[in-house]
Amino acid sequence: MNDLARRSWTGLARLDSALLLCLLVSAGTHRFWQAWVWVAIFTTGVMAITVYLLRHDAALLERRLTAGPAAEQRPTQKVVQTIASLAFISLFVIPGLDHRFGWSAVPPAVVASGNALVAVGLWVVFMTFRENSYTSALIETAADQTVVTTGPYRVVRHPMYSGALVMMAGTALALASYWALASVGVLLAALVARLVDEERFLSATLPGYRAYVARTRARLVPFVW
Repeated sequence: MNDLARRSWTGLARLDSALLLCLLVSAGTHRFWQAWVWVAIFTTGVMAITVYLLRHDAALLERRLTAGPAAEQRPTQKVVQTIASLAFISLFVIPGLDHRFGWSAVPPAVVASGNALVAVGLWVVFMTFRENSYTSALIETAADQTVVTTGPYRVVRHPMYSGALVMMAGTALALASYWALASVGVLLAALVARLVDEERFLSATLPGYRAYVARTRARLVPFVW
């Protein structure tokens, strides 16, 4: 196993462990079947994406391993990423508390629909990665980077964010918590702030991006915004 693979699998194991810990500790029990199902679906999807990138686009995988508020260079993004990180954590703490205290009554069919949304969101993220090797976890551009206008980029300007939003909304439902949708709302606000600042940066630094913006009107949701 090379160093990139080792760091990738270690990072995924740590993320899964942290998220599962948030869910089970806040729930006060390991008898939280929705949490176990969600972890299985999420882990399977991320593992599949990781295997693909290790084989076909190691450079992109390397870019994705550096992330978070401390890694951002732009002050605005440090603030946005801090807020998004806290909201992301709450997306897993709230369902655990919801399970413990019975705040929501979410039917199994809705839970199943949520898991389906998680899978769809991960698929959109994968399609974005496959189309654009420059989808860094940070707001930056590479010296040889060009504007990508194919695949999901023909529909929206930020398909990775669209996929992530679908996955997060699905996560709240998959974990049987309507209250967790409040965390999704905060994540949406942070996502909008991030992409607006990102577009400002790309318009100033990436040749051809202004023309792409003029042609592709939707940022996040087709026919809406």
